Amino acid sequence: MHIQIINFNLEGITRAEYDAVCNDLAGTFAAVPGLVSKHWLADDQNNTYGGVYIWEDRDAYEAFVNSELFSMVGSNPALANIVSKDFDVIEGPTRVTRGL
Repeated sequence: MHIQIINFNLEGITRAEYDAVCNDLAGTFAAVPGLVSKHWLADDQNNTYGGVYIWEDRDAYEAFVNSELFSMVGSNPALANIVSKDFDVIEGPTRVTRGL
């Protein structure tokens, strides 16, 4: 498994507008090859949003970050200060805590 965490701020759209876009895009993300799950994040108080992506492996993650979908989201003017970080998973303790 491989983990990706993306954070950003909303700029020029409301939370309700953002939620509508997320609802529209959820199916598109669900169809991304190698994506185990995406957890959509919101911190209204600090205007910080994003997602935690759980990938089958690093190859699936890399295919996504080189995809048109990733590029499209990254170039959206309503999303400012985008930060994407990826992480390897430490499998032993993750299995114990039901992460695998």
